[in-house]
Amino acid sequence: MKSFIKAIGLGLAILALSIQPSQAADQPASAYEKALLSLNWVKPPNSGDIANRAKITLTKDNYFLGEEDTKKFLKINGNPESPGNYTLYNPLEGWFAIFSFSPEGYVKDDEKIDADALLKVLKENNAQGLEERKKQGLPLLYLDGWYTPPHYDKENKRLEWATKIHDKDNNIMVNYTTRVLGRNGYMNALLVSEPNTLERDIKSFKAALTKFDFNNGERYAEWREGDKVAAYGLGALVVGGAAAAVASKGGFKFLWAIALAAFAGLVGIFKKFFGKKE
Repeated sequence: MKSFIKAIGLGLAILALSIQPSQAADQPASAYEKALLSLNWVKPPNSGDIANRAKITLTKDNYFLGEEDTKKFLKINGNPESPGNYTLYNPLEGWFAIFSFSPEGYVKDDEKIDADALLKVLKENNAQGLEERKKQGLPLLYLDGWYTPPHYDKENKRLEWATKIHDKDNNIMVNYTTRVLGRNGYMNALLVSEPNTLERDIKSFKAALTKFDFNNGERYAEWREGDKVAAYGLGALVVGGAAAAVASKGGFKFLWAIALAAFAGLVGIFKKFFGKKE
């Protein structure tokens, strides 16, 4: 059985995703596996449509779920049928990513990122989020610091960072988050991976993102005067987007307490079903 992994995203809705381990190849599929396999997986070389804003062309190792099937995917794993989410999955390597679009407007990318100030805000928010998790009976997750400090890829208009977290049993988890800027908002992507394969999976995920593109009229470079402009910059995307506002030189002020998002899972379930050999 593969190790149990968790990944959290600060500033998103509460979700807790749990993927069960696959059975031996000579055993019949469980009801859980049958439910997953009943979903309408989009397979390569097709493309996956994300929120009618962007597309991702699938390579030989990637599969995709649209909004309705991602709702089912979340429900199968004990989550609310949250709308507006899309799934990219790599059955060979075992990682997957949840995509969603935030129509907050054009985010100016001329802001200098202060990683220390942002981490301070995230830790304050983590303390508030712990109280909410207690109320909902969810596992407590504690933010330790950056695994990878936030950095902006100006050429590809991608803001990326990773946080390191631990649970009550001191299990270490890493959450890798990407924001891709567009004309009318930004695309969120939360990568779920095992810590011992994270570096490999990040590299693989970034390769998959080279096949991602906003639709015509939605690209960052297509912004025109009169379009909506977001009321915040790059730093606020790290600490909660619309839920955070620039207060002054001192940094960021939360308008309300943001809940933690939690994704947890065991990876590698689909290999035998998608024709991958061990």
